[in-house]
Amino acid sequence: MLLSLKALQRELPAIANTSLDDLCEIIASLGFTIDDVAQGENGPVLEVDITANRGDVMSHRGLARDIAAKLGLDLSPVDLDPLEEGEALVPIRLEADACRIYSTAVLTLGALQSTPEEVKNFLASLGSGAKDLAAVDASNELLHRYGHPTHAFDADKLKGGIVIRYASVGEKITTLDGIERALTEKDLVIADDSGAIALAGLMGGENTKVDVETRRVLLESAWFEPRVVRAMARRHGLHTDASHRFGRGADPSMARIARDLLAARLKNWAWASLDGAWTEGQEIQSGGPICLTKELLQRISGEALSIEDAAAMLRRLGCQVEENHQSLRAVPPTWRHDLTLPEDLAEEVLRLRGYDLIPSALPPLESDPEPLAADYRQRHAIARRLASLGFYQTVTLGFISPEADVEFADTPAEGRTLGNPLGYEYSVLRGSLLPSLKLIAEHNLRQGAREVRLFEIAPTFHSTPHGPEERSTLSIVWAGETGGLDPMTPKGPIHPAAMQGVLKALGAREDLAKVRTLEGGLLAAEVALADIPGAPEQVIPTFRGFSRFPSVERDLSLVVPFDVPFGQLAKVIQGALAATPLQTLTCVDIYRGKGLPEGHQAWLLRLVFQGERTLTGDEVDGWLGSALDAARLLRVELRG
Repeated sequence: MLLSLKALQRELPAIANTSLDDLCEIIASLGFTIDDVAQGENGPVLEVDITANRGDVMSHRGLARDIAAKLGLDLSPVDLDPLEEGEALVPIRLEADACRIYSTAVLTLGALQSTPEEVKNFLASLGSGAKDLAAVDASNELLHRYGHPTHAFDADKLKGGIVIRYASVGEKITTLDGIERALTEKDLVIADDSGAIALAGLMGGENTKVDVETRRVLLESAWFEPRVVRAMARRHGLHTDASHRFGRGADPSMARIARDLLAARLKNWAWASLDGAWTEGQEIQSGGPICLTKELLQRISGEALSIEDAAAMLRRLGCQVEENHQSLRAVPPTWRHDLTLPEDLAEEVLRLRGYDLIPSALPPLESDPEPLAADYRQRHAIARRLASLGFYQTVTLGFISPEADVEFADTPAEGRTLGNPLGYEYSVLRGSLLPSLKLIAEHNLRQGAREVRLFEIAPTFHSTPHGPEERSTLSIVWAGETGGLDPMTPKGPIHPAAMQGVLKALGAREDLAKVRTLEGGLLAAEVALADIPGAPEQVIPTFRGFSRFPSVERDLSLVVPFDVPFGQLAKVIQGALAATPLQTLTCVDIYRGKGLPEGHQAWLLRLVFQGERTLTGDEVDGWLGSALDAARLLRVELRG
């Protein structure tokens, strides 16, 4: 958000002598980052990063109010001449709860109207050029200065009364940007007898806009439900200065004040005369009091803070506070809708006091840790088990497209479709983990991966008459080909029985652990965690330390009958060398050619020994002799 330094000093005159660097430090200490400082038409312009929950700071008055609370200063008073309200000149009806108060007035403009040069420079410095239409420029100036959006209709273009309602199916409106927009039943509109004339909180309509021919204006200053405005802005791709402020929560008590300020500017700039002013609806009151105890304040701050000091800081923010020695009760002001919990009050106290004063050491933990939940221990055990089997754990998004969902989900997507998605491809709560895992596996295979083993443990959602039901689910995808790294394990596709063996190792019920073969030979399985009773306690073998001494590698060239399998020979040799530091036994070459007895083949076995000391040649030769003696029991001889 852009803020003019001159306009900020107008709201808080006490900072007029504060250097720009010091002011930027003060603003940053309140939690708002200064992204840039530029020179504008009206002096320095600050680009301030405002957090999404602080709509009250999205104006010069709002930020000045926060600075004043930090420094204990007083804001300049608002130059306000309240309008005397009377009988409604145009009927106003509120037919939607999303609009609680609608304050308006009708004014007749004078023959001459112009925007003051100072206001033109102010708007230009904020990237909002003046239109030289008093009603439009005054509305824009008030928005940037006080943060409450207003709008002006050409009163002579209105057809009958005004109603604030939700749009009808098939209804359309052409907005001020010249675009015709199709409306839905979720769009909140300002309408007259001819139909929608504005999108509430977003933008006015082309048919009732103020132009150089306008002689009478009807002012709009209202409060609209933030969630409704945010959803409309996303739905229509229409993000305006007004929608940013209404979408983050405007101050309902500003509806009448902003109308009165707008009317006063029209009287000064356009020689306007007031025909009538009135308000429909009531202001939204602040929520109930919030109780902040001394114990909670100390726990969050990490040190002892007095309730009296906390009460003084909250009063500077505009809260109504009652206190005693052990607690306080505070009613937040109408512009601070983000203060709803005791923790919010504690954070505000620490923010005004200064983040730099928060102790760097964490408070000691005096209680015993809570026992781990059974479902967490189950997920952890399954993940460790699969990791030990060579699978990689993944984390994917919980939202997918309807097309990706329909192939694997066991319930319709209608019960899991989001009302306000980030995009069409993220519009459904996933009914299965397999679509995302399948995409990841295919991507890895395209990048040259020889074998891909993936799993994910995460929630899936199932449609029910009462809404989506969440279930913890395990999904596994195994793709590519296995073997081929040595002569004894030929290369080939992964067999479904291998995946079935993985599921069996996890303890999944055989009637539920079904293996699916997907396009491209991918094997996939998905099981609810509730159908896995539990994994063995010992998932990963006990760690044995690595030897710091060199290993010894020896080869044995053996003549082996065709009917002797490698597994049997390896078992016999390993049994004979059980008391030795044998590390590995592999077959590194096979020969089946001339010079061998009929019905025989030649194997080159490689044995690696490594102990906790340096091995001697004599003892290794002895171990090779023992291995050869054991092999002879299977009619295996040393190759000459």
